[in-house]
Amino acid sequence: MATLSVAAVLAENARRRPHKTALVEGAVRLSFAEVWQRARARAGALVERGVRPGDRVALMAPNTAEFPVAYYAIAAAGAVVVPVHLLLSEPEVEHVLKDSGARLLLCHPAQADTGTAAARAVGVDVVTLGEEFDRLAADAEPLPSYVTRDADDPAVVFYTSGTTGVPKGAVLSHFNLVMNATVSAFDANDVRPDDIALGALPLFHAFGQTVSLNSTWRAGATLVLLPRFDAARAIELMVKEGVNTFHGVPTMFVALAAAAQEAEVLPELRVCVSGGASLPVAVLERFEAAFGAKIHEGYGLSETSPAAAVNQPVFGVKPGTVGHPLWGVDVEIARAETEDRIELLAPGELGEVVVRGHNVFSGYLGRPEATAEALVDGWFRTGDLGTKDDEGFIRIVDRKKDVVIRGGYNVYPREVEEVLLRHPAIAQVAVIGVPDDLHGEEVCAVVVPAPGTDVAPDEIVAWSKERLGRHKYPRRVEITDALPLGPSMKVLKRELRARYAGA
Repeated sequence: MATLSVAAVLAENARRRPHKTALVEGAVRLSFAEVWQRARARAGALVERGVRPGDRVALMAPNTAEFPVAYYAIAAAGAVVVPVHLLLSEPEVEHVLKDSGARLLLCHPAQADTGTAAARAVGVDVVTLGEEFDRLAADAEPLPSYVTRDADDPAVVFYTSGTTGVPKGAVLSHFNLVMNATVSAFDANDVRPDDIALGALPLFHAFGQTVSLNSTWRAGATLVLLPRFDAARAIELMVKEGVNTFHGVPTMFVALAAAAQEAEVLPELRVCVSGGASLPVAVLERFEAAFGAKIHEGYGLSETSPAAAVNQPVFGVKPGTVGHPLWGVDVEIARAETEDRIELLAPGELGEVVVRGHNVFSGYLGRPEATAEALVDGWFRTGDLGTKDDEGFIRIVDRKKDVVIRGGYNVYPREVEEVLLRHPAIAQVAVIGVPDDLHGEEVCAVVVPAPGTDVAPDEIVAWSKERLGRHKYPRRVEITDALPLGPSMKVLKRELRARYAGA
């Protein structure tokens, strides 16, 4: 039996570079030795509270220093982390606690109202991060090291935001997470120990957790946390702390490119990684022009730890693609209509993106049917549509369920969005299908205008008609102040569909 623990990521740094700054958040600055010492003390407190190896412990906290400390404390105690999205309502938090069978909730004071009420409703113990957890840690015997775990034992259960009904818990092993962090740090990106990364992505989300926290620390680099993302504040903090690495989602890159116009000094960025949703090429160009730094766009899902493919220096960068698969991972295109087996397609053909490798999860917690549907012939079916070109670059075309079928023709919202974002008066756009008596579905663009511009819907329709195929251009344009974003900063298209379906 091979043993392995995510906690080793922190423990090894404490051994190899104890005095190096690991974590910065506001006035808090901690070395690797200090973070590990805090994590071991809190792991001791968890054990004294009756937490046993394999028990699930929920963690609900923003990007403050308490998050990584609690995360590694849970791992060190041999328990399983269940991160809770901060934007969930009380009933949604209840579902996560109940479905995961959590023994305990570690909750930040800022989330105490929702977290405590949900925990009380399902009979789960709560410990508040900060004073209460610190006191328990001070009274406990710190663990000498982390508890032994099998490499295939569960380490984290991520609740997928559930575009299809109830959120499901994707179970990731210690092996999944340690490999994903290692390969992300040393094979996909060139992460160096003297790098300083900004942790602006939510750490409760797979992207922030693996790419910002675990892979930064796997390389022995420093993580600077930003509890609430604000572009001007992010630029200021990056300059002040000498940050050279930024990981973000497209909405963050949009905001940074806009804020750069007002900033007096910009950070010197060496590594920029985008994921979480498709990055429109126009946004990439705007950001790169402002910061003079290349963005490496990647792709992944909670079920793939999450990184599956990324534009990597070794293969070169191709804007509009998510690059090549990570080391040790295969990403291919399979026939989307064939459900019961995997039938791989030739380069250039459109189909469903499928993934196999060390990053693929063990399954959905307590849901064997859903697991069997997702894991077929050793491949994970992502539900995304894409192509792979002759050079091996993967392009994500759209979610299978976001495709608009207008008059029998498939329209891929992402393609329409890419074109619309070139309109000077459009800051953000989401394209959805709305019910239509004649065509089944009609293409609808929901537009956030650029500041200081005034744009009429019919003008956008006319403009896009000249640039898009007859079945593709939006016949309907809705103007709004902001697009609804999920906890991982993705645009919630299901909310937009519900909002504009009847109109």
